[in-house]
Amino acid sequence: MAASEDGTPFWTTKLLDEMTAEEWEALCDGCGRCCLLKLEDEDDGSVHLTRLACGLLDIGKCRCSDYENRHAKMPDCVAIDPVKVKRLAWLPTSCAYRRVAEGRGLAWWHPLISGSPETVHEAGISVRDWSLSETRVSPLDFERFIISDLDDG
Repeated sequence: MAASEDGTPFWTTKLLDEMTAEEWEALCDGCGRCCLLKLEDEDDGSVHLTRLACGLLDIGKCRCSDYENRHAKMPDCVAIDPVKVKRLAWLPTSCAYRRVAEGRGLAWWHPLISGSPETVHEAGISVRDWSLSETRVSPLDFERFIISDLDDG
């Protein structure tokens, strides 16, 4: 699946909206950054990224613990698709979907390049070593975990 019949990687020959469901899922680098909570300021609409992860994120694996039912369990979970990749300013520049959409290709640490799901963690790209589950924090304290503003896109 990582390459076409002629050996060319699918992500270099297909647009995001041309990928199969299997290819789309394989493109996810497993960083977990899209699962970090974002807080919106009610006064000015600015968005702030936190180091708090969705309660469904298995932080050790950086994968959703209930991927199939995530939208039912977490109504705020955003399903990333080819259209949203271009509109979601909070997607990190390291995100494989964003990189491919912008024509930048995959980074050396991406599992499809390295052959290992561990390189995203070894490179310090994933949230594994610094995020905290939202379930361990009172919603009243979420603001204390803001790590950046996302207004500058």
